[in-house]
Amino acid sequence: MNFIDQLDPELRAVMNKLPSDRPLDLSQLPTARVKMKKMVTALLADLPPVEGVTSQDHFAPASKGNPDVRVRVYRPNHQPGKLPALYWIHGGGYVMGDIDMDDRLMMQLVKRIGCVAASVDYRLAPEHPFPAPVEDCYAGLKWLFAHAGEFGVDPSRIAIGGASGGGGLCAGLALMVRDRGEVRPSFQLLIYPMIDDRNVTPASYAITDPRVWHRESNRLGWKAYLGRDGGGDGVSPYAAAARATDLTNLPPAYIPVGALDLFVDENIEYAQRLIQAGVPTELHVYPGAFHGFDLFAPSAAVSKQFKADRDNALKRALHDTAR
Repeated sequence: MNFIDQLDPELRAVMNKLPSDRPLDLSQLPTARVKMKKMVTALLADLPPVEGVTSQDHFAPASKGNPDVRVRVYRPNHQPGKLPALYWIHGGGYVMGDIDMDDRLMMQLVKRIGCVAASVDYRLAPEHPFPAPVEDCYAGLKWLFAHAGEFGVDPSRIAIGGASGGGGLCAGLALMVRDRGEVRPSFQLLIYPMIDDRNVTPASYAITDPRVWHRESNRLGWKAYLGRDGGGDGVSPYAAAARATDLTNLPPAYIPVGALDLFVDENIEYAQRLIQAGVPTELHVYPGAFHGFDLFAPSAAVSKQFKADRDNALKRALHDTAR
């Protein structure tokens, strides 16, 4: 069976309506960025606003002469006291996206989880290749820990999370934080993370449909981020977490991914290696689901299940003090 035949029926109906000219031609990156922005705006256009949450932009100081990093903090209008927090890294294959595209998601999570959220506006490749994006994420996280009291955040309950390229940055950030030892996140939410530059798994060869994140998009995204083709020697695990040889002493992890996602094999392997390293890890693989299915088809049953599972995992991680 081909890719389309294997899709969940509700997702297949959505996929069949998508034009083949998707914003995934990274060889024309300025155009791809504009198309992605328009696509996200269209997906969110008819959704009702999220009430009861306010946001404010702040700037975290960076190191080594780098520019300050914008962090958008979301808080409930009526905060009952100290809350846990989610530090969020947006997706976009390391080369696209911005914090605006996840405004609604952050507000939803603040309400659903009962937390504060902080979304980091890291610099994008190829203009700013590794290590600039992950260093920006690190600077923003350090700033959040330092200012936890100001925002009514319990510093012992700060999770880090991200989706796709943001999930890859989150996985690299978790390794960097562990090794530097300055702050200690309590949890990592790795939503279909982009973590392996080698592009050699069966799924990486199988997913070629231009309407989704596919093999060529992935190759170009990694080339932009690394400053060279992926798959070579000497790639830092802070750039591609699948390259890490030591996964011990990392925060507990939650990894959801679609069975028809380009990243499914590398995500399953990473989850298995985390478990082998003694890291409490929960893995969910959603049958018939492609990369970003929850965004393209939010009302599909499998997307609703994905979001419910994600939210329950975050609630347990941030509110269950017995963990």
